[in-house]
Amino acid sequence: MKYNKEDREKYSQAIDRMQEGLDSMIDLYNEAEDDEDLIQYDEEVVIAIKRAKETFGDGFIDQKINTIVKEVLSLMEGGQTPKKDK
Repeated sequence: MKYNKEDREKYSQAIDRMQEGLDSMIDLYNEAEDDEDLIQYDEEVVIAIKRAKETFGDGFIDQKINTIVKEVLSLMEGGQTPKKDK
């Protein structure tokens, strides 16, 4: 395949842009962290959450669940949990 000077320059620029894109993808991959599930919900809870989100919307249910979890954790910090092996 033969190229004139203009075609060669366009091809070179295209390769440079592809290389920049590849470098960006590699950086994103290298900076990515593993997603860690903090809570393992029972299947029935997952189903209930999905139904509630369909009815009330994601934001509303997310906010309510976060409020409940914060409350439970604050009780635990206040010593309201059972003592482990005394």
